[in-house]
Amino acid sequence: MNRIEFTEKLQRALAGGLNSNQVADHVRYYQEYINGEIQKGRREEDVLAELGDPRLLAKSIIEANKRAGAGEGTNRTYDEEMTGAGNAYRGAAHSSGAQGSGVYNDSRNYDAYENYGGESRIFRMPGWLILLIVTVVVILIIGVAFSLISVLAPIIIPVLIVILLVRIFQGGR
Repeated sequence: MNRIEFTEKLQRALAGGLNSNQVADHVRYYQEYINGEIQKGRREEDVLAELGDPRLLAKSIIEANKRAGAGEGTNRTYDEEMTGAGNAYRGAAHSSGAQGSGVYNDSRNYDAYENYGGESRIFRMPGWLILLIVTVVVILIIGVAFSLISVLAPIIIPVLIVILLVRIFQGGR
């Protein structure tokens, strides 16, 4: 695998869990890292071997973003990327990619993933529905309270009468 294949696989795998801006940032970072290491005199194969499988790397990045609360992912899986719209990436060209210069063109269109379920939605209930729910809950609470009172009344009333009589007779002495 060369660096172009590595970044393509990384890009597709990241698209399964991050938004387009995050994907672009991470891919750009690894492109710069690989190019920088090669400019230092390291072999491309050694750098890529050190980084490991791009899908595993992407999984680690996605998990780290989830733990950091930076999710905003697309909820697409890697398999969907490989078989579905993720192949739209393949149509974009690398500048001099076939010649092996390794310069990666990062002007691809990620917008297809932006609205693929990654947005959170807030459901707002209409006011009449909230009022209806509150009314039903209040009626249920009142019903339960009166049920308890009606069950306990035969016990509570005689006890209250006894307490009242005891106080009356004690107060008269």
